[in-house]
Amino acid sequence: MSPPVVSSDLGIRPPPILELVGLRKSFGKQEILRGIDLRVWPGELVCVIGPSGSGKSTMLRCCNRLEEASGGQIVAGGIEITRAGADVNRVRQRVGMVFQQFNLYPHLTALGNVTLALRKVQGKSRAEAERLGLAALERVGLAEKAAAYPGQLSGGQQQRVGIARAIVLEPQIVLFDEPTSALDPELVGEVLRVMAELRAGGMTMLVVTHEMGFARDAADRVVFMDAGAIVEEGPPAVLFAAPCQDRTRAFLARHNRAA
Repeated sequence: MSPPVVSSDLGIRPPPILELVGLRKSFGKQEILRGIDLRVWPGELVCVIGPSGSGKSTMLRCCNRLEEASGGQIVAGGIEITRAGADVNRVRQRVGMVFQQFNLYPHLTALGNVTLALRKVQGKSRAEAERLGLAALERVGLAEKAAAYPGQLSGGQQQRVGIARAIVLEPQIVLFDEPTSALDPELVGEVLRVMAELRAGGMTMLVVTHEMGFARDAADRVVFMDAGAIVEEGPPAVLFAAPCQDRTRAFLARHNRAA
């Protein structure tokens, strides 16, 4: 694992919020992740791009134990979350998740969805949970929709409720699994704006996305994955303008033609 940090005053980088070391995942004989090494630093927004089926979403799901890794280690906030006996509820409070398909409970209001884990996992009173939940909805611009049910909300509003649900637990990092792919094109912008605002506020984020404009404009670093491996990574200005690897160049060329 990473060596201890002596002092930030000496200019030494703080330890990563999230560290993947040799992460592997197989389903039966099919190897999906082939030894992923990745670090995400405090306050960083890392976008992961790549073709469908390259293992991007599986990697994210391993990071909060929705999928169990077949090998390697994942360390979040200095705690190895892949070790036997790790507290999964604690893991998911450290590592928030925003899903592609929203995953809201239809019988609960927006506020009810946001406060559920506060009450059931953290044991907070209804009054305290609702205070924190309303603050989270305010951060995503939906305080006025607190009493609305998911069926009464647009797709973009539902996804913003999903973001509020993730951030209300004050995680150390939030994972976004293609958060705009289920949205109509006219609704994509409102979700990306909220994500950009969270990033500006210093939130650490790991984002799987097909939104190349967002990756280019908002990310600190872009990671290109293909066939279960990281092919290359770097600042967006470098990776998009002058990728080093043939696979990256081919992927970006296909995307540019499609756009």
